[in-house]
Amino acid sequence: MTATDSPFGYLLVHFIEDPDGYAEKIYMDLSDGDNPRRWIPLNDGKPILTSTIGTTGVRDPHIIRNPQTGTWYVIATDLRVFGGDNAGWFEWTRHASTNLIIWESDDLVHWSEPRMLDVSRKPDDTHLELGMAWACECLWVPDYYPEGHEGGRGAFVMYWSSTIFNDDDPDHTDDGVYCTVLWGATTDFTQQTYEYGGVFIDTGGDSIDTTMVQRPLPDGVVRTYRITKDNSFGNGIWMDSTDARRWWEPDAQWTCVQKHTGAGYVPDGNPEGVEGPAVFANHHNDGSDADEWYLFVDVIPSIGYQPMRSNNLDSGFVPLDSPDYYLSEHTKHGGVASLAKEEYDRIASEYGLQ
Repeated sequence: MTATDSPFGYLLVHFIEDPDGYAEKIYMDLSDGDNPRRWIPLNDGKPILTSTIGTTGVRDPHIIRNPQTGTWYVIATDLRVFGGDNAGWFEWTRHASTNLIIWESDDLVHWSEPRMLDVSRKPDDTHLELGMAWACECLWVPDYYPEGHEGGRGAFVMYWSSTIFNDDDPDHTDDGVYCTVLWGATTDFTQQTYEYGGVFIDTGGDSIDTTMVQRPLPDGVVRTYRITKDNSFGNGIWMDSTDARRWWEPDAQWTCVQKHTGAGYVPDGNPEGVEGPAVFANHHNDGSDADEWYLFVDVIPSIGYQPMRSNNLDSGFVPLDSPDYYLSEHTKHGGVASLAKEEYDRIASEYGLQ
């Protein structure tokens, strides 16, 4: 979306969890007009993208656009739980794929064939000893590289969950490992431009499913918020924030904003019962008190996304109480993109919605 485009509508990418069928594919829903509270499944609710590589299953998709090139990317976890190798979650954290599955498009209608990006690969073609790569998302950073960098300064800073083993443990036998959130950078989600960065979140216990959003402050500072699932210390989904310009670097100082986010949607109130958060901004935010953000939390094992909202990110999120809300059941862990009116109309026309 360029500076002259009028924002209109939203696109949600997600997967569906179906223990009785092979549903780990990419599904898309379009907002009902410009309303981020009502969603219409595209393609009559059937998958739009399917992986034929890796495990052939994809979960936890994210969607983002390169503002320099206009190219859209869908990034997904390479994991098939249902009908796959049936190894179980313990094994999947130690001996699973470290590839991301990538699709790209110039128009959000026609998509490339899937390809892989291995986040464990180093520039010298050796590999980090990672147990898996889950739920990768990213933010565009316009000044990631220094002045004069070939190809421009901008890059996507990526973040995903992995277990990390020592180089002398290639069989990944250490039972003391836990999920940390790592980071890397790329301009186009190819192996050629990918650079591994390091550890982004290490709480001493399992941290997964980080999603992030940014908010400009009146003094020109951009505040960055990250929302993560804790699986070790009873925090459930928790949110923290930083005003650090280079928020991915280890010296960034983070302040906790909220814990147990979305736990009220779980029948017994257990914060462990929600995961896979997806955060996005109302694209009409203008810095006023009427600004609005949305957060979808995935109620497990099979209920799917439930909505939350905030008018003040520094106070966290509360459940959305709206009779207008609609999202198909079993919609799972995905991401939301803000569209331009031309993009919205093109997608709606392609799928017979107008």
